[in-house]
Amino acid sequence: MLQTHTRTAFEPEHEMFRDQVRKFLLQAAVPQLDRWEREGIVDREFWLACGEAGILCPTVPQADGGLGADFRYNAIIDEELSYIGCSAGLVLQSDVAVDYLVHYASPELRQRWLPKMISGEAIAAIAMTEPGAGSDLQGIKTTARREGDDYIINGSKTYITNGQHADIVIVVARTAAEGGARGTSLILVEADRPGFSRGRNLDKIGLHAADTSELFFEDVRVPAENLLGTENSGFVYLMERLPQERFSIAVCAQAAAQRAFDEAVEYTKGRKAFGKAIFDLQNTRFTLAELATALQVGWAHIDWALARHARGELTAVEASAAKLHHTELQWNCTDVALQMFGGAGYMNEYLIARLWRDARVTRIFGGTSEIMKEVIGRSL
Repeated sequence: MLQTHTRTAFEPEHEMFRDQVRKFLLQAAVPQLDRWEREGIVDREFWLACGEAGILCPTVPQADGGLGADFRYNAIIDEELSYIGCSAGLVLQSDVAVDYLVHYASPELRQRWLPKMISGEAIAAIAMTEPGAGSDLQGIKTTARREGDDYIINGSKTYITNGQHADIVIVVARTAAEGGARGTSLILVEADRPGFSRGRNLDKIGLHAADTSELFFEDVRVPAENLLGTENSGFVYLMERLPQERFSIAVCAQAAAQRAFDEAVEYTKGRKAFGKAIFDLQNTRFTLAELATALQVGWAHIDWALARHARGELTAVEASAAKLHHTELQWNCTDVALQMFGGAGYMNEYLIARLWRDARVTRIFGGTSEIMKEVIGRSL
């Protein structure tokens, strides 16, 4: 399990919460991980169990039915999920999607959907990426045309996490022909609206348990009240919320890197070669020492950034730097750890194989490592 006795970002109440989360996941998630990987989706019953256990959307204000907790509670959930190798879309729901409703939705929308997101009855997705538009929002083709008291939405989205399960989708759509990315808006679309359909559950290299889908919108009519915030402000809202999304990815990456390292230590101590444990070979010890050092520094940085974010001080550049550093660290740790397993590391029956597959995408989603460098570079 994750060792947290040297951590500096948490109070005793956070550690009590971590103990509850760890026990819950050990019972409700760990026995199901292999099945979820095979089936390519997590049971909705698990989402409901998470809601009952109080580990969905803990930062939602008490006025909206939530706990009103600080983001450190989210980080605990993120770390524990990532450490066990669970790719369920809870992080997307609790760290990303819910904040768009909390900050920009009308009181009616908040009242209707936030309690259900907290309970697990409603699963949310964010539909931003399109077949021809990824990091560059200026390429968005999906449109939302105002017609009386409604918006008519047409277009398609792809690589959408929680796409198969989603009850509500926050759609990034173009509401003005001019303005580039600044001509976009965020509109909440309920999945039972006529004209909305889901494509296949996409076949990915990793994160197999996380359902990821194509979504299609064909003359989907939604009331104008489903607009989040004001029209043509979608780009601004996305930029406001991206720092938390990117830092959330960094937290998950650090925990997954730690699990890869721990798996490598355990395996090399138990596997013999040339008459001794692989761990006792100097190259193994030196390599593990380098990883241990990088992880130690990584946890110190996570706690520094976590404390700043809890105070509302983490900047967009700092969050981008965190995502860049920790996802690259994750990839290095998992790749080196797999190498220490030798041929066994290439076998899917070992957790290290899953950790390695899952690590590849974290340098892509939420903004690629190259985009993170661009964001950081522009600030210099």
